[in-house]
Amino acid sequence: MSEVKISAATRSEFGKGAARRIRREGKVPGVLYGHGSDPLHLTLPGHDLLMALRTPNVLIALDIDGKSNELAIPKSVQRDPLKGFLEHVDLQLVKRGEQVNVEIYVHTEGELAPGGNLLEHVLNALPVEAEATHIPESVTVSVEGLTAGDSILAKDITLPKGTTLAVEGDTVVLQVLAAQAEEAPEGEEAEGDEAAEA
Repeated sequence: MSEVKISAATRSEFGKGAARRIRREGKVPGVLYGHGSDPLHLTLPGHDLLMALRTPNVLIALDIDGKSNELAIPKSVQRDPLKGFLEHVDLQLVKRGEQVNVEIYVHTEGELAPGGNLLEHVLNALPVEAEATHIPESVTVSVEGLTAGDSILAKDITLPKGTTLAVEGDTVVLQVLAAQAEEAPEGEEAEGDEAAEA
């Protein structure tokens, strides 16, 4: 996994007014925490951060005030519900070689067996433990030929080297549901209405 370098500045202003001023300048307020140290309040460049967050579980190399360099991963990202711009970010401090718990997206490939069945993602993201500088972005699972009643458990998924499950192996990640026949009730109602009109 590649690192994304971002320059950040410490901030001493807090509250909604200060946060609004920061966002008006095209920046994002954030907090860096972890390893038992006091939370560090930061201001980050909005565009750079937005681009970095396009990569799931991105590893961010922070240059703080030009004095210290820290590695961090995003733990919580708040976006404006209407416009989608970044409002705030929480970053977790990590060190090379350290194991961290993250969630990786579950992608599927292949076609279900014929019959109009539905694939349900019970978990959209799989909790795993991985080395901080080698966090996988996602995992791909084949659903080729699965039929109604079939499921894929966490332990059935092949994880990248150095990554282990952070959830029970018997946890259902994907399952195939039988197709629902919704037309029949509507047809019965229509026939009943015709009978009532007669």
